[in-house]
Amino acid sequence: MTDQPAFAVEVHQNRFLPAGGTVVDAVLDVTTSGTGLAAAGGPPSAAQVIMIDCSGSMNSPATKMQEAKKATAAAIDALRDGVAFAIVAGRNNADMVYPSTLGLVPADRQTRGQAKNAVHRLQASGGTAIGTWLTMANHLFAPSTAEVKHAIMLTDGQNQHETAEQLAGVLRACQGRFVCDTRGVGADWSGSELRTVASALLGSADGLPDPGELVADFRAMTEAAMGKSVAEAALRLWTPAGATVRFVKQVFPHVEDLTGRRTDVSARIGDYPTGSWGAEHREYHVSIEVPANAVGEEMLAGRVSLVAGDQVLSQSLVLANWTDETALSTQINGRVAHYTGQAELADAIQQGLAARDAGDVETATAKLGRAVQLAEESGHSDTAKLLGKVVEVIDAPSGTVRLKQKVAGVDAELANVRSVKTIRVKGT
Repeated sequence: MTDQPAFAVEVHQNRFLPAGGTVVDAVLDVTTSGTGLAAAGGPPSAAQVIMIDCSGSMNSPATKMQEAKKATAAAIDALRDGVAFAIVAGRNNADMVYPSTLGLVPADRQTRGQAKNAVHRLQASGGTAIGTWLTMANHLFAPSTAEVKHAIMLTDGQNQHETAEQLAGVLRACQGRFVCDTRGVGADWSGSELRTVASALLGSADGLPDPGELVADFRAMTEAAMGKSVAEAALRLWTPAGATVRFVKQVFPHVEDLTGRRTDVSARIGDYPTGSWGAEHREYHVSIEVPANAVGEEMLAGRVSLVAGDQVLSQSLVLANWTDETALSTQINGRVAHYTGQAELADAIQQGLAARDAGDVETATAKLGRAVQLAEESGHSDTAKLLGKVVEVIDAPSGTVRLKQKVAGVDAELANVRSVKTIRVKGT
């Protein structure tokens, strides 16, 4: 095993609190090269399931189905030899495409060819029941001993043949069993549904209005999964007696609230899942409420470790110092301020679009105006462009906007599904 550290963690915070202050905020900047842990024995074992929407609407236009087949073939080709895989057709129910019976098969020259031939023969028909597709994937992964279990789910429509409650039940059953990246193609998918699935299963969500983008995206998702070097890691947080964890959130590359996913190790230690890791960079915002101490006192507000099983990959300290020097206690750490704004931006977009769909013009205008203002302040130009398709921006710095009367459905869904994507602090 190489002596190169697998993870490098940098803590960004203003540790100085005013007299009586109790809230400590810190952003953890986590980077891994993807080497180190896997160097001794190669990459973790992996399995992948691809769920392709084969409902009737995939033929309107036919390019959606054609490009979905090409994309699936590209993903199959990107699998490492020996990786167990399966292809599922999603309609009102879920059907095995390859292999023909319920199970996973190892990727090699022969099975790749057979799988691509089976995909080529697929026909579009029926409706959409996403929960049945995910249930099938869960059954396929259940007996597998693979360390990294990754799924891709593609749909061009909304989950019309299931209730939200049914889908929520399926997601509870799948949570922690595998990671799922979700994609919408065309113009009729639901950004909220894609985000809901990806959030529950620690994956990414996005929409691709142009079916021609599917091949590159499927290949990239599969290559990322094949490049994982740590199968499962958790953010372990220790806090002192009397302290309360306000929240733990991933804030880059997208916002994901992990607070409710805590698994208690002890009364003062909890683990928050982060999924698998390759060569990548993520950032996490930890907020802790501690008992107030006297001016001049210092305390350890939190100890944050990244752990994989029993192995501690890194450890960092979150500190608190009480001071009567206003110049120190009133400084807001730039990284903390930036990601607080990014989380607010995501919430404002989602709430604004929901109000717009409900016909609440006043709330929608206020929330989307605030989103425009936050996007302008943070330099989030991609989000600003998406919002500009939903509202008429009168004055971005003040958040003055007017709702557009005619908006393409896909533009609103793109703004929704990409609302959680964040950008790094300028200059980093």
